[in-house]
Amino acid sequence: MKNIFKFKNKLALVGTIIITVLIFTAICADFLVSEDPRTIDLQGAFSLPSSKHLFGQDQNGADIFSKIIYGAQTSLLVGFSTVLISLIIGTFFGTIAGYLGGIFDQLIMRAVDIFMAFPGLLLAMAISALMEPSIYNIIFALSFSGWVSYARIVRSQVLSLKQFDHVLAAQSLGASRRRIIFYHILPNALGPLIVAATFGIAGAIIGEAALSFLGIGAPPTVPSWGAMLDQGRQHLLDFPHLATYPGIAIMLAVLGFNFVGDALRDRFDPKSHME
Repeated sequence: MKNIFKFKNKLALVGTIIITVLIFTAICADFLVSEDPRTIDLQGAFSLPSSKHLFGQDQNGADIFSKIIYGAQTSLLVGFSTVLISLIIGTFFGTIAGYLGGIFDQLIMRAVDIFMAFPGLLLAMAISALMEPSIYNIIFALSFSGWVSYARIVRSQVLSLKQFDHVLAAQSLGASRRRIIFYHILPNALGPLIVAATFGIAGAIIGEAALSFLGIGAPPTVPSWGAMLDQGRQHLLDFPHLATYPGIAIMLAVLGFNFVGDALRDRFDPKSHME
């Protein structure tokens, strides 16, 4: 059992390092690369990795390394923004459903059931297809149904926590609903929400990559790992480096958040240690 924990701790450390590097890369992109990812150099199209172009050049002669670095900004912006918006909306409706109950609970949870009946990515694809390519439209499309999972988590936590002695004591002392919710219930529900949000960022990164891969995500002027995969797919046998590097970037980003999410789940859910 101890060996398992040590292994999980190492994975959490690896995930933390990956996330830290990604965030640092996204923030300092302007200082890390000198090549503009939108620069077109047709003479250097399909060039293999070299000392000047570490990851080579794509079909337009753009530097792939620069596009990977700036693509981190796109992925993290979509990932964090989508989760933040979904978390706020889900927490709001989940709290109302769990604390007030009755007709509010029925209406909100039936709406959640309707959203859950459609695959989230498929719904995001349908919304994105109706809108022009934009980072903000991607965030909206992924958040449109992304809040339902957080609403279910918050509702279950509120239903459990509102029966605790300290909450009942606060109610008997005449504490307002707002104080009970914000001081006695929601702080104790943060653990599962943090875990879900960590996994949610990884899911949003994949969602953005998938939409951009299909051509209904980021606009052509915005570097995106998914769009790079789509472009590299057309030359996979001749010039595999076009798709290899963005694929590795997506894999590492998702693995990093999943590793940290697993560690947080073990931290906030003692029962998982028994598995």
